[in-house]
Amino acid sequence: MDSKKYNNTKLFFSISKGITSFLLIFIFVYSGLSLRTEEYISLYVGNKYLELIVFVFATGFAGAVIFAPVNFYTDYYLEHKYNLSNQTFLKWMWEGFKALLVSSAIGIPILLLFFYSINKFGNNWWLPFAFALFIISVILARVLPVIVLPLFYKITPIENEELISRIKILARDAGINVDNVFKFNMSKNTKKANAAFTGLGKSKRILLGDTLLDQYTEDEIETVIAHELGHYKRKHIIKNIFIGTVSSFLTLFLVAFLYSHSIAWFNFNSISEIAALPLLVLWMIILGLFQAPITNIISRKFEYEADEYAISSTRKTGAFISTLEKLTEQNLGDKNPHPFVEWFFYSHPSINKRIEAIKKFAASIDDEDPQENNLNYQGS
Repeated sequence: MDSKKYNNTKLFFSISKGITSFLLIFIFVYSGLSLRTEEYISLYVGNKYLELIVFVFATGFAGAVIFAPVNFYTDYYLEHKYNLSNQTFLKWMWEGFKALLVSSAIGIPILLLFFYSINKFGNNWWLPFAFALFIISVILARVLPVIVLPLFYKITPIENEELISRIKILARDAGINVDNVFKFNMSKNTKKANAAFTGLGKSKRILLGDTLLDQYTEDEIETVIAHELGHYKRKHIIKNIFIGTVSSFLTLFLVAFLYSHSIAWFNFNSISEIAALPLLVLWMIILGLFQAPITNIISRKFEYEADEYAISSTRKTGAFISTLEKLTEQNLGDKNPHPFVEWFFYSHPSINKRIEAIKKFAASIDDEDPQENNLNYQGS
């Protein structure tokens, strides 16, 4: 089956890349190459902050060269092999270059802020830095839909008045005043389909991929939107902000603790030594192995709850199931992944489990309100 082979291939290279990255960073530090790189850069750069930027770009460039064949295979060749991509090679390179520029514009100030914190506050650097990251994340959530996304996609208002009316009714019932309903040209890059509820405050908006609008019925699109609004109604956004903030503070505390106690193992004298900083990445990777399944368990729970809201708010079980099945086929999702793979890697439940849960929930609604029974499978 193409979907199983596609996902297993992606997973294999993702795991292999993660393990290889960890080993290369470890060797880079343990062999003394990290220290020699810092010493070489310091011969030409006198400012420590500038030296850090050069160090990060130099090591990042080396990593990009090493993993270029893997990235090409997984992100370009594989997507074309399974007929999922609409990009030419030049367009793929251009989108990657734009992503690099945007990530650099965001990442460099954060990097400098981190280095300032570690020099200013010593072993307690994690606390002010965690506060700063929280503020930055809120700002990014506000500006992402209006500044960053338009750099990658053409975002225009939806012209289907009937669909807009349906969406606004759903949003009103969910307690959201959403005047911004847009489509974006997702098809310029991929044949996959998606939708999202994004932004905070006045920047919040509903975004629908043109692939979704062109290939799905209004009932099907309505259930997708209802699912996204379900995350808001069930306060998943607030819960994720809280969980993310607590996780960020705890992770940075543990990383700071482990880092300060491990630099001596590699003969470093100070936590602010630039050559020692790759150790932070190693500890982040290790902690990430423990965080990933916990985060995904919570995420899957939220997805089930959003599915329930989509059914209870639209009463279109058949249309929703049809949508999930079509999306899985279109995006080459694995309908039945290995239980461990799903538990560790999947932020969404597998399609088979979602549909089973949806049918059970729809049946419970029927039992409570039999008059709705004829509506439950509308659209199937």
